Amino acid sequence: MTKDLKDNLFLLVKSMTKSEKRQFKLYVGRLGVNEDSKFLNLFNIMDRLSVYDEAIILKSGVVKKQQLANVKAHLYKQILISLRLNPSHQNTRSQLREQLDFASILYHKGLYKQALKILDKSKELAIQSEEKNLAFEIVELEKIIESQYITRSISGRADELTIQAKELSKANVIASKLSNLSLQLYGLFLKIGYVKNEAEAKQIRDYFQARLPKYDINELGFRERLWLYKANLWYSFLLQDFLNCYKYALRWVKLFEQHPDMVDLNPVFFIKGNNYLLEALFYTKNKRKFDHYLRKFESIVAAKSFPKDENVEALTFLYLNVNRLNYYFIDGSFQEGLYLIPIIEKDLQSYKDRIDEHHTMVFYYKFASMHFGAGNNKECIAYLDKIISNKSLSMREDLLCFSRVLNLVAHYEGGYDYHIEKLLRSTYKFLLKINDLYEVQKEMIKFIKGLQDVYPQDIKKAFIELHKTFKTYENDPYERRAFLYLDIVSWLESKIYNKPVAQIIREKYLAEFS
Repeated sequence: MTKDLKDNLFLLVKSMTKSEKRQFKLYVGRLGVNEDSKFLNLFNIMDRLSVYDEAIILKSGVVKKQQLANVKAHLYKQILISLRLNPSHQNTRSQLREQLDFASILYHKGLYKQALKILDKSKELAIQSEEKNLAFEIVELEKIIESQYITRSISGRADELTIQAKELSKANVIASKLSNLSLQLYGLFLKIGYVKNEAEAKQIRDYFQARLPKYDINELGFRERLWLYKANLWYSFLLQDFLNCYKYALRWVKLFEQHPDMVDLNPVFFIKGNNYLLEALFYTKNKRKFDHYLRKFESIVAAKSFPKDENVEALTFLYLNVNRLNYYFIDGSFQEGLYLIPIIEKDLQSYKDRIDEHHTMVFYYKFASMHFGAGNNKECIAYLDKIISNKSLSMREDLLCFSRVLNLVAHYEGGYDYHIEKLLRSTYKFLLKINDLYEVQKEMIKFIKGLQDVYPQDIKKAFIELHKTFKTYENDPYERRAFLYLDIVSWLESKIYNKPVAQIIREKYLAEFS
C-alpha cells in the first residue's frame, strides 16, 4: 500500500540530515544487541525508499505485518531520543529542562545542596533568557526542597522564593492571556479574513477589549511585550487598520533589535515580525521602506550566524518569497516579477511537507494575480484552478471568494466566453453558500453577466458606469477589502483608457508617491 510521504515515521526519517542519520546509527549501536534489531533494519529500508510503500517493507521480511505498528512506534521514539541528544538541537530551553531533570534526580536521592546549586544557576539563565515558565518551575522545585531541608545559608530564603514565585506567576499569567488573545485573533483572520461590515467590526472590538488583560507597559518583559504587539497586530489586520499594523510590527522588530540575544532563542518570532512589517508596508504602498526592510531581512537571514533548522528554513523561504512577489505588486511592475514564479514554484516542491496547504494556495493566488497583471490570462486561470478545485481547503474564505471573482474577470479578459455562464452560476452558488456576497462582488458579477446584452459600441460606456459605482466603494472601510485582492478599479480604467492594467497601476503609484 503506497501512502506517498504521508506516513509520519517515513516523513521523520526523510527529514533527517546525513549527520543525524549517522548519529542515530551510532546511538543504536552503543549496545551490540541492537545491531540486528528489527527497528534498525526498518530504518535502513525506509531510508532507501523514495516513497512510503508498506508492501516493500513487508516483502523484505524484516518485520511481520502484526509487528509493524509496534516496531514503527519504537523506531519513532528512538529517533526522537537520538535527535534530542544531537548538538544541533540543543538550545537554552532544552538545556534548562535537562538541568531541571538533573536537579529533580538529585533531590530524590537526598542530595539537596547539589540540587539547589543546579537550580540556582538554571534559574538565573532562565530569567535572562525570558524563559519565565521554566523559571517558575525551578522556583517551585526550590520551594519544595527548601521546605524539607533548610540550608540557612541565605537569610529570608523563604520570603525571597515566595516573592520570586509571585512575580513570575504574574508575568506568566499576563503572557498567557496575551498569547491566547493573539492566537484567537489569528484564528479568526484565517477563518474570515478582514471584517466585512460594522457588525463584525464591533464584534472584533468587543472581543479584543474583553480579553485584553490590564498591564503596565513598564513592567512587561521581552516576552510579554512580544505577545502584546502580536495581539495588537492581528487586531489591526482584522480591522484593515494598516497604519497600526505597521506601528506594532515595527515595535515587534525593534524589540529584537533591543534584545539581539533573543534572535537566537526565538528565530521564528523574529522572522514573523519582519514578515508582518513588510506586509503592512505592502498594504500602505510604501515601496521605499518596503525595499529597505526586505533587503535588511534578506541580509540577516542569509548570515552564517543566523540560527537555522528545518522549520526556520521553511518559514524563511515562505516569507521571503511572498514579499519578493509583493515588491512588484506595489507599483504594478508585474512583467518584471514574472521571473520569480518558476523559481519559487520549483523550490516549493522541496518544502511541500513543511509549508501548509493554505500558504501554498496563497502562492498560487499571487502567481495568478501577477500573470493577470502582466496580461497572461491563460496562465492566470491555470493557477486559479489549483485553488478553486481544491476541495479540502477550509481556511480564508476571502481568498477562495476572490479567486473565483478573478477567475471570471480573467475568462472575460482572455475571451473565453464559452465558460462564462457556467462560471457565473458556480460563483454565485459558492458566494451565497459562504455568505460572502457583498456589493463589489455583486456589481462585478452583474456587470459580466450583462455584457452579453451590450452592443459593442456601448461597452466602453458600461465600463465607465461600473467604474463610477466602484469608486464609491474604494474608500468604504469594509467594501474596500475587495481591492486588496483584486484591483478592479485599475482594471476598469485599463479598459476605459485602453491601456494595460500594469501601466494604470504604475501611473497611479507614481502620482501618489513620486
